[in-house]
Amino acid sequence: MNGARTIAVLTGSRAEFGLLRSVMRAIDAHADLRLRTLVAGSHLIEPAETWRDVAQDFEIHARITMQHGDHATRADDARALARGIEGTASALDKDTPDALLVLGDRVEAFAGASAASIAGVPLAHLHGGDRAEGIADEAMRHAITKLAHVHFPATTLSAERIERMGEDAERIHMVGSPAIDELRDSDALDGDAWHELGEPSAIVLFHPDDTHTESATCDTIASVLRDEHVLWLHPNHDAQRDTIMLGIEHARHALGTQLVVRGHLSRAAFVGALRRLGESGGVLIGNSSAGLIEAAALRVPTVNLGPRQSGRERANNVIDVPSPDAVSIGEALRLARAIDRGSITHPFGDGRTGERIASILAQTDLRDPALVRKRNAY
Repeated sequence: MNGARTIAVLTGSRAEFGLLRSVMRAIDAHADLRLRTLVAGSHLIEPAETWRDVAQDFEIHARITMQHGDHATRADDARALARGIEGTASALDKDTPDALLVLGDRVEAFAGASAASIAGVPLAHLHGGDRAEGIADEAMRHAITKLAHVHFPATTLSAERIERMGEDAERIHMVGSPAIDELRDSDALDGDAWHELGEPSAIVLFHPDDTHTESATCDTIASVLRDEHVLWLHPNHDAQRDTIMLGIEHARHALGTQLVVRGHLSRAAFVGALRRLGESGGVLIGNSSAGLIEAAALRVPTVNLGPRQSGRERANNVIDVPSPDAVSIGEALRLARAIDRGSITHPFGDGRTGERIASILAQTDLRDPALVRKRNAY
């Protein structure tokens, strides 16, 4: 192949950028690839404006406005999707990359995938084949898989699911999860930074799950943790976020000075906090994929609440609470703290995912017209 290939990467949220960063660095460093960065979705919402985290590491080539700061319903998400498709189509038409890379199952990734597939731009999808209910996550993730032309699943089981969906086995590359890539060299937060976060024995990261019981679950979490120091992080910008934000305010009254609330931690600070939490015998509580992936790699016990992560592969650091009442959460905390951290293993790779993806993209003929012709393999 002649000439460097241009790879556009679309990032739409703080959490997903934390996973994509190692991949973007590997693409940027590869002699046969050029990186283009598209920032979309919740990155652009005030006051966090997490696009600033992206800009610290990469030049931003396009900004795609999707959600508005006051959005709260699934209909709002649908309208945001329409804006995301239009914005991504304009960005792809302007720069004409050789491929677009998206990760996961969020509405931003689905917008980018839809625009690329219809516009005839080869689409690479990372973390396809996973199972996780979320709100609309399960459907969007598998829809992106059917739109994609190159697949980068994180585990063997996910790769097998993609093949059973009728995707060509030669286009499926099991690379591991990029969530693991930067963990090996990460440090625990130092004493001063840990003190600023309240030296928590529990970190809560609870996102909307479309059960309409989120506020009650927040109240229950606060009641169970009434004797502990707690760091509570804001949820994703999904429908029903406002309900959880109200629940966090209730928790402020219940826990007082024992509670520290943060809207956003940088990736380094979040990973450092998780590492320090595990080393100090603490537990992560909520329903974030970080509890199942990053926490497993860092050997942090996790109490996973409700259905949001139903179906996702689990390591032995996870205690599930399908119905989050106070008794069940309290018992799960006891079991989590009894886990032997030294026995925790995970299926998400060896920390070299970014390098593998860059190498595969460089070796793939992204300009072959046959690449964008989709055909079910069975």
